[in-house]
Amino acid sequence: MAHTPDKRPGRRIQSVEIAFSILDAVRKNDQRNVTELADELGHSKSTIHSHLRTLESQEIIVRHGDGYRLSLQVLDMANDVRNQIGNYEVIVDEVDKLSTETGEIAQFGLEEHGKVSYLYKAMGNQAVETASRAGGKQPIYSTSLGKAIAAFLPADRQETIVDAAAFEPKTPKTITDPGSFYEELTTIAERGYAIDDEENIEGLRCVAAPVRNGKSVLGAVSITGPVSRIAEDDLHGEVAEGVQRAANVIELNTKFSHTGSRPGSS
Repeated sequence: MAHTPDKRPGRRIQSVEIAFSILDAVRKNDQRNVTELADELGHSKSTIHSHLRTLESQEIIVRHGDGYRLSLQVLDMANDVRNQIGNYEVIVDEVDKLSTETGEIAQFGLEEHGKVSYLYKAMGNQAVETASRAGGKQPIYSTSLGKAIAAFLPADRQETIVDAAAFEPKTPKTITDPGSFYEELTTIAERGYAIDDEENIEGLRCVAAPVRNGKSVLGAVSITGPVSRIAEDDLHGEVAEGVQRAANVIELNTKFSHTGSRPGSS
Protein backbone atom coordinates (compact mmCIF):
# COMPACT_ATOMS: atom_id res chain seq x y z
CA MET A 1 0.00 0.00 0.00
CA ALA A 2 2.98 2.28 -0.27
CA HIS A 3 2.16 5.20 -2.51
CA THR A 4 3.65 8.24 -4.15
CA PRO A 5 2.44 11.42 -2.48
CA ASP A 6 -0.14 13.25 -4.59
CA LYS A 7 1.27 16.72 -5.30
CA ARG A 8 -1.80 17.99 -7.12
CA PRO A 9 -3.53 21.00 -5.54
CA GLY A 10 -6.64 20.40 -3.50
CA ARG A 11 -7.80 19.58 0.00
CA ARG A 12 -6.49 16.37 1.52
CA ILE A 13 -7.79 14.69 4.67
CA GLN A 14 -5.00 14.12 7.16
CA SER A 15 -6.80 11.39 9.09
CA VAL A 16 -7.06 9.29 5.92
CA GLU A 17 -3.35 9.80 5.22
CA ILE A 18 -2.53 8.71 8.79
CA ALA A 19 -4.70 5.61 8.41
CA PHE A 20 -2.93 4.58 5.22
CA SER A 21 0.50 5.23 6.72
CA ILE A 22 -0.48 2.90 9.58
CA LEU A 23 -1.65 0.24 7.15
CA ASP A 24 1.63 0.52 5.24
CA ALA A 25 3.66 0.18 8.44
CA VAL A 26 1.60 -2.81 9.59
CA ARG A 27 1.98 -4.40 6.16
CA LYS A 28 5.75 -4.24 6.43
CA ASN A 29 5.99 -5.44 10.03
CA ASP A 30 3.07 -6.85 11.99
CA GLN A 31 4.85 -6.70 15.36
CA ARG A 32 4.75 -2.91 15.79
CA ASN A 33 2.81 -1.75 18.84
CA VAL A 34 1.17 1.64 19.44
CA THR A 35 4.32 3.26 20.83
CA GLU A 36 6.50 2.02 17.96
CA LEU A 37 3.98 3.18 15.37
CA ALA A 38 3.69 6.60 17.02
CA ASP A 39 7.47 7.02 17.04
CA GLU A 40 7.84 5.85 13.44
CA LEU A 41 5.01 7.91 11.99
CA GLY A 42 5.51 11.04 14.08
CA HIS A 43 2.06 11.18 15.70
CA SER A 44 0.89 10.96 19.29
CA LYS A 45 0.08 7.60 20.82
CA SER A 46 -3.54 8.69 21.32
CA THR A 47 -3.88 9.52 17.60
CA ILE A 48 -2.37 6.19 16.53
CA HIS A 49 -4.46 4.29 19.06
CA SER A 50 -7.69 5.91 17.79
CA HIS A 51 -6.83 5.03 14.20
CA LEU A 52 -5.93 1.46 15.14
CA ARG A 53 -9.25 1.04 16.97
CA THR A 54 -11.11 2.37 13.93
CA LEU A 55 -9.24 0.15 11.48
CA GLU A 56 -9.82 -2.85 13.73
CA SER A 57 -13.54 -2.07 14.02
CA GLN A 58 -13.71 -1.99 10.19
CA GLU A 59 -11.97 -5.41 10.18
CA ILE A 60 -9.09 -4.16 8.03
CA ILE A 61 -6.50 -5.12 10.68
CA VAL A 62 -6.47 -7.72 13.46
CA ARG A 63 -4.44 -8.05 16.62
CA HIS A 64 -1.42 -10.30 16.17
CA GLY A 65 0.89 -10.98 19.10
CA ASP A 66 1.94 -7.64 20.54
CA GLY A 67 0.99 -5.78 17.37
CA TYR A 68 -1.34 -5.93 14.39
CA ARG A 69 -1.49 -7.50 10.94
CA LEU A 70 -3.63 -6.89 7.88
CA SER A 71 -6.84 -8.90 7.92
CA LEU A 72 -7.94 -11.41 5.31
CA GLN A 73 -10.47 -8.83 4.15
CA VAL A 74 -7.54 -7.17 2.37
CA LEU A 75 -6.97 -10.41 0.46
CA ASP A 76 -10.65 -10.43 -0.50
CA MET A 77 -10.28 -6.85 -1.75
CA ALA A 78 -7.29 -7.93 -3.83
CA ASN A 79 -9.44 -10.56 -5.52
CA ASP A 80 -11.95 -7.85 -6.38
CA VAL A 81 -9.16 -5.77 -7.93
CA ARG A 82 -8.28 -8.66 -10.24
CA ASN A 83 -11.90 -8.99 -11.29
CA GLN A 84 -12.09 -5.28 -12.07
CA ILE A 85 -9.08 -5.45 -14.40
CA GLY A 86 -10.97 -7.55 -16.94
CA ASN A 87 -9.74 -10.67 -18.76
CA TYR A 88 -7.63 -11.64 -15.76
CA GLU A 89 -7.90 -15.35 -16.59
CA VAL A 90 -6.68 -14.74 -20.14
CA ILE A 91 -3.76 -12.70 -18.81
CA VAL A 92 -2.82 -15.48 -16.41
CA ASP A 93 -3.02 -18.12 -19.15
CA GLU A 94 -0.79 -16.16 -21.52
CA VAL A 95 1.75 -15.19 -18.87
CA ASP A 96 1.91 -18.81 -17.67
CA LYS A 97 2.47 -20.00 -21.24
CA LEU A 98 5.31 -17.53 -21.71
CA SER A 99 7.06 -18.62 -18.53
CA THR A 100 6.65 -22.31 -19.45
CA GLU A 101 7.90 -21.83 -23.01
CA THR A 102 10.93 -19.74 -22.05
CA GLY A 103 11.70 -21.08 -18.58
CA GLU A 104 12.05 -17.46 -17.45
CA ILE A 105 9.99 -14.90 -15.52
CA ALA A 106 6.89 -13.65 -17.32
CA GLN A 107 4.82 -10.76 -15.98
CA PHE A 108 1.88 -8.50 -16.68
CA GLY A 109 1.79 -4.92 -15.44
CA LEU A 110 -0.21 -1.74 -15.78
CA GLU A 111 0.34 1.92 -15.04
CA GLU A 112 -0.87 3.31 -11.74
CA HIS A 113 0.17 6.64 -10.21
CA GLY A 114 2.99 7.07 -12.71
CA LYS A 115 4.61 3.71 -11.97
CA VAL A 116 4.25 0.20 -13.34
CA SER A 117 2.24 -2.03 -11.00
CA TYR A 118 2.53 -5.80 -11.32
CA LEU A 119 -0.73 -7.65 -11.72
CA TYR A 120 0.61 -11.18 -12.25
CA LYS A 121 3.97 -12.95 -12.23
CA ALA A 122 4.87 -16.49 -13.33
CA MET A 123 8.17 -18.26 -12.73
CA GLY A 124 9.61 -20.62 -15.34
CA ASN A 125 11.65 -23.68 -14.39
CA GLN A 126 14.98 -21.82 -14.64
CA ALA A 127 13.83 -18.35 -13.66
CA VAL A 128 16.01 -16.10 -11.53
CA GLU A 129 14.06 -14.79 -8.54
CA THR A 130 13.49 -11.03 -8.42
CA ALA A 131 11.82 -8.71 -5.92
CA SER A 132 8.84 -7.98 -8.20
CA ARG A 133 5.51 -9.41 -7.06
CA ALA A 134 1.81 -8.92 -7.68
CA GLY A 135 0.84 -5.56 -6.24
CA GLY A 136 4.42 -4.29 -6.21
CA LYS A 137 5.61 -1.25 -8.15
CA GLN A 138 8.67 -0.20 -10.11
CA PRO A 139 9.63 2.97 -11.99
CA ILE A 140 8.17 3.49 -15.44
CA TYR A 141 11.48 4.73 -16.90
CA SER A 142 13.71 1.77 -15.95
CA THR A 143 11.46 -1.20 -16.76
CA SER A 144 10.44 -2.68 -20.09
CA LEU A 145 6.86 -3.03 -18.84
CA GLY A 146 6.73 0.62 -17.86
CA LYS A 147 8.27 1.86 -21.07
CA ALA A 148 6.02 -0.34 -23.23
CA ILE A 149 2.97 1.18 -21.54
CA ALA A 150 4.23 4.77 -21.50
CA ALA A 151 5.01 4.73 -25.23
CA PHE A 152 1.32 4.33 -26.03
CA LEU A 153 -0.20 6.65 -23.44
CA PRO A 154 -1.71 9.97 -24.50
CA ALA A 155 0.85 12.77 -24.72
CA ASP A 156 -0.55 14.65 -21.72
CA ARG A 157 -0.36 11.54 -19.53
CA GLN A 158 3.20 10.90 -20.70
CA GLU A 159 4.14 14.45 -19.76
CA THR A 160 2.55 14.14 -16.31
CA ILE A 161 4.47 10.93 -15.60
CA VAL A 162 7.78 12.29 -16.88
CA ASP A 163 7.42 15.53 -14.90
CA ALA A 164 6.85 13.56 -11.69
CA ALA A 165 9.56 10.91 -12.31
CA ALA A 166 12.70 11.00 -10.16
CA PHE A 167 14.89 9.42 -12.86
CA GLU A 168 17.14 7.98 -10.18
CA PRO A 169 19.67 5.49 -11.58
CA LYS A 170 18.83 1.91 -10.65
CA THR A 171 21.95 0.71 -12.50
CA PRO A 172 24.65 2.41 -14.61
CA LYS A 173 22.44 1.81 -17.67
CA THR A 174 19.26 3.46 -16.35
CA ILE A 175 17.81 6.33 -18.36
CA THR A 176 18.25 9.37 -16.14
CA ASP A 177 16.91 12.34 -18.10
CA PRO A 178 13.52 13.17 -19.65
CA GLY A 179 14.92 13.92 -23.13
CA SER A 180 16.45 10.45 -23.51
CA PHE A 181 13.30 8.88 -22.15
CA TYR A 182 11.10 10.62 -24.72
CA GLU A 183 13.46 9.43 -27.47
CA GLU A 184 13.16 5.89 -26.14
CA LEU A 185 9.36 6.10 -26.16
CA THR A 186 9.39 7.21 -29.80
CA THR A 187 11.53 4.19 -30.73
CA ILE A 188 9.24 1.84 -28.81
CA ALA A 189 6.12 3.21 -30.48
CA GLU A 190 7.69 2.61 -33.89
CA ARG A 191 8.85 -0.97 -33.33
CA GLY A 192 6.06 -2.13 -30.99
CA TYR A 193 8.01 -3.45 -27.99
CA ALA A 194 10.28 -2.17 -25.21
CA ILE A 195 13.60 -3.34 -23.81
CA ASP A 196 15.22 -3.13 -20.39
CA ASP A 197 18.87 -4.04 -20.97
CA GLU A 198 20.14 -4.19 -17.37
CA GLU A 199 18.48 -0.84 -16.69
CA ASN A 200 16.48 -1.90 -13.63
CA ILE A 201 18.60 -4.78 -12.27
CA GLU A 202 22.18 -5.50 -13.28
CA GLY A 203 22.51 -8.86 -15.00
CA LEU A 204 18.89 -9.05 -16.14
CA ARG A 205 17.31 -8.24 -19.48
CA CYS A 206 13.60 -7.79 -20.13
CA VAL A 207 11.40 -7.37 -23.19
CA ALA A 208 7.78 -6.17 -23.03
CA ALA A 209 4.94 -5.59 -25.47
CA PRO A 210 1.92 -3.36 -24.85
CA VAL A 211 -1.61 -4.70 -24.66
CA ARG A 212 -3.86 -2.22 -26.41
CA ASN A 213 -7.56 -1.76 -26.94
CA GLY A 214 -8.02 0.65 -29.80
CA LYS A 215 -6.28 3.88 -28.82
CA SER A 216 -6.02 2.85 -25.16
CA VAL A 217 -3.19 0.87 -23.59
CA LEU A 218 -4.37 -1.63 -20.96
CA GLY A 219 -0.98 -2.81 -19.77
CA ALA A 220 2.00 -4.82 -20.98
CA VAL A 221 3.40 -8.34 -20.86
CA SER A 222 7.10 -9.14 -20.42
CA ILE A 223 9.81 -11.79 -20.24
CA THR A 224 12.78 -11.37 -17.89
CA GLY A 225 15.97 -13.42 -17.84
CA PRO A 226 19.71 -13.24 -17.14
CA VAL A 227 22.08 -11.85 -19.77
CA SER A 228 23.70 -15.29 -19.91
CA ARG A 229 20.50 -16.73 -21.42
CA ILE A 230 18.97 -13.74 -23.21
CA ALA A 231 21.50 -12.57 -25.76
CA GLU A 232 21.25 -9.13 -27.34
CA ASP A 233 19.96 -10.67 -30.58
CA ASP A 234 17.16 -12.37 -28.63
CA LEU A 235 15.92 -9.00 -27.40
CA HIS A 236 14.93 -8.09 -30.95
CA GLY A 237 14.18 -11.63 -32.10
CA GLU A 238 12.60 -14.63 -30.42
CA VAL A 239 11.88 -13.00 -27.07
CA ALA A 240 10.31 -9.89 -28.63
CA GLU A 241 8.17 -12.09 -30.87
CA GLY A 242 7.01 -14.12 -27.86
CA VAL A 243 5.76 -11.15 -25.84
CA GLN A 244 4.10 -9.64 -28.90
CA ARG A 245 2.22 -12.89 -29.56
CA ALA A 246 1.02 -13.02 -25.96
CA ALA A 247 -0.01 -9.36 -26.05
CA ASN A 248 -1.95 -9.98 -29.26
CA VAL A 249 -3.91 -12.87 -27.74
CA ILE A 250 -4.88 -10.74 -24.74
CA GLU A 251 -5.86 -7.89 -27.04
CA LEU A 252 -8.07 -10.14 -29.15
CA ASN A 253 -9.84 -11.51 -26.08
CA THR A 254 -10.34 -8.00 -24.75
CA LYS A 255 -11.99 -6.88 -27.99
CA PHE A 256 -14.22 -9.93 -28.26
CA SER A 257 -15.21 -9.83 -24.59
CA HIS A 258 -17.03 -6.59 -25.39
CA THR A 259 -19.02 -8.27 -28.17
CA GLY A 260 -19.91 -11.45 -26.28
CA SER A 261 -17.99 -13.77 -28.63
CA ARG A 262 -14.49 -15.19 -28.90
CA PRO A 263 -12.03 -15.54 -31.79
CA GLY A 264 -12.97 -18.53 -33.95
CA SER A 265 -16.50 -18.83 -32.56
CA SER A 266 -18.26 -17.74 -35.76
